[in-house]
Amino acid sequence: QVHLVESGGGLVQPGGSLRLSCAASQITFRRYVMGWYRQVPGKEREMVATISTGNSTNYADSVKGRFTVTRDNDKDIVYLQMNSLKPEDTAVYFCNADSKGLFTRVFWGQGTQVTVSP
Repeated sequence: QVHLVESGGGLVQPGGSLRLSCAASQITFRRYVMGWYRQVPGKEREMVATISTGNSTNYADSVKGRFTVTRDNDKDIVYLQMNSLKPEDTAVYFCNADSKGLFTRVFWGQGTQVTVSP
């Protein structure tokens, strides 16, 4: 019954920008660490960015300085602003929610496709 729904993916040219959104329902949003992960065929799913309940952030080295993760606790939405996009950013991007507590609960969205190409 928990739902994480990503949106905002699509086709963009190299150097362009895109903003992904993840809307959460049926969780106490402010208590979860939220994150974005991505995956391409033949590779492991990798962490792109995370944001804690206190708004501390972490980024993969490959996206640092180009991507920004934010959250809106009033609307239960986490965002990923992606600038200066490169072809190697092409992947399916997944939203993640993690309680990080003694009784850990982890949820995933269905994913949204991002394609960076001329």
